[in-house]
Amino acid sequence: MWLTARVLEQRLFAHHFLHGTPDAVERALDAYRNEDGGYGHALEPDLRGPVSQPLHTAHALRVLDAIGRCGGQRVERVCRYLTSVSTPDGALPAGHPGQRGYPTAPFVPVVDDPPGDLLATGPVVGVLHRNAVWHAWLFRATDFCWQAVESLEESHPYEVEAAVIFLDSAADRPRAQAAADRLGRLVRKQRLAALDPGLLDAFPVAPGYAPGEHHFPHDFARSPDSLARAWFTDDEMARSLDHLAAEQQEDGGWPVRWRRWAPAPALEARPLVTIEALRTLRAHGRFVG
Repeated sequence: MWLTARVLEQRLFAHHFLHGTPDAVERALDAYRNEDGGYGHALEPDLRGPVSQPLHTAHALRVLDAIGRCGGQRVERVCRYLTSVSTPDGALPAGHPGQRGYPTAPFVPVVDDPPGDLLATGPVVGVLHRNAVWHAWLFRATDFCWQAVESLEESHPYEVEAAVIFLDSAADRPRAQAAADRLGRLVRKQRLAALDPGLLDAFPVAPGYAPGEHHFPHDFARSPDSLARAWFTDDEMARSLDHLAAEQQEDGGWPVRWRRWAPAPALEARPLVTIEALRTLRAHGRFVG
């Protein structure tokens, strides 16, 4: 963390594991905030440049959620930004056209008229619901997420992760439980989760993903309280967490599994992955020091 992390991740790491203050994290996050209420400046490392983007803003909301600051006027401004970039169906696109002309990962689409995307919308709606935020933007965005999740016939791991974040905080718990049960059956049928890290050849990598970009039970159920935890047996989850712990590298960090397309994004992503790995292990009762 001290060798390669940005100031924001250093302070977030300190908050989670070294008794650092939320104020320090919030000050570091402010450097990425734009006048339109959104966030930019490569906060999400795979999108470079200064302009606000939904994926940057979703990242900012995750940070605010992690430090207990996801509310108030700051989030009101965020919701106004989200309203301004939403698609006609009330959802968020993965990439807004304003990104054009700045370096962008090849797997993030930037088109003139982007469609609404569950991968972009689900995590934002989930975080806002978890923090009891209510704004007019949420009504149509929530409807979009329900329709998208309940109509999934095929999917890929990152989209499923986004759906889980939404379902874990959706207000209608019986409906969320039913949708999660159906989604879990889809995950197992399509073999989207590598249930045995020792037999990875038995689990295909999703089309368009990097070679070896497998997803494991802990990627879907990042805490025991997640609806996705019921998708996996105790043995499957234990193997998954053992594999996660074993992935720590000699320098103390965890590897980036997705496609690397430039040096800076890969360098900046490793501290993010490392914090997420440590938080997941701790949430599941594993000792992290």
